Amino acid sequence: MMKKSRSIFGVVIFGYAFLYIPLISLVIFSFNASKNVSVWTGFSLQWYKALFYNDQIISAFWNSLTVALFASTLSVILGLFASLVIVKASQFLGRNIFKGLVSAPLVMPEVLLGLSFLLLFVSLEDMIGWPTTGSLTTIALAHTTIALAYVTAILTAQLGNVDESLTEAALDLGASPLKAFFVITLPIIFPALMGGWLLAFVLSFDDVVIASFVAGPESTTLPMMIFSSIRFGVSPEINALATLIIFVIAGLIFVVGFLNQRQKNFLKPDPLSEEELEETD
Repeated sequence: MMKKSRSIFGVVIFGYAFLYIPLISLVIFSFNASKNVSVWTGFSLQWYKALFYNDQIISAFWNSLTVALFASTLSVILGLFASLVIVKASQFLGRNIFKGLVSAPLVMPEVLLGLSFLLLFVSLEDMIGWPTTGSLTTIALAHTTIALAYVTAILTAQLGNVDESLTEAALDLGASPLKAFFVITLPIIFPALMGGWLLAFVLSFDDVVIASFVAGPESTTLPMMIFSSIRFGVSPEINALATLIIFVIAGLIFVVGFLNQRQKNFLKPDPLSEEELEETD
């Protein structure tokens, strides 16, 4: 038993080391004074300073941030409606087909999706003049479609676990279905909404393949710029940029986890004191 525990512990340590040692190395060498990203010569913040004076990186960053905020917010709104249809609309005859269509991007190759989006946007621009091919709009719409599948899966699972008796009690007490949703259901699924938004934001901010198909010369995103720049060698500025992204994403995860824990504590019933128990008896 002891040997088995040690072997499991060793596998876990190896897994965490395999995942996080490269990230730790990246963070450390972002403070390296040398241009050589693999040789440590001293501590310096010069690459962080140079990063904020790099117009190409700043422009690509704002493009990625704009697209990610739009795609994550819109995908959460649409995903909420889609999950409500899947969970609540039991009389909807096409529910299974609708669920399959929403979930299709989860299993389709990104190269195929990117090519499909490109052909769709070119056709739409020829027919109605919108959206403009190679713009931030086409990237945002493509990312919204992909993120919608993930958000819908998360919210569908969460809505399926909501106790319907709470909503029925609110309706019996005179609340309208809309008010019951905002007062009862929405606070319960709020952590899932935040988690879905964060996942959609990261998926959009990190995407390279689909953006490469639908982006244009004036709408280069940050991952595309990083991917093209590392072909000529990793720059210390890229290390500094990656370090900032790691800390921002870690901060967002911490906030979502804090809100999730706070929501659980809020919904947890308070234990009765001894006096209250005696009065109940």
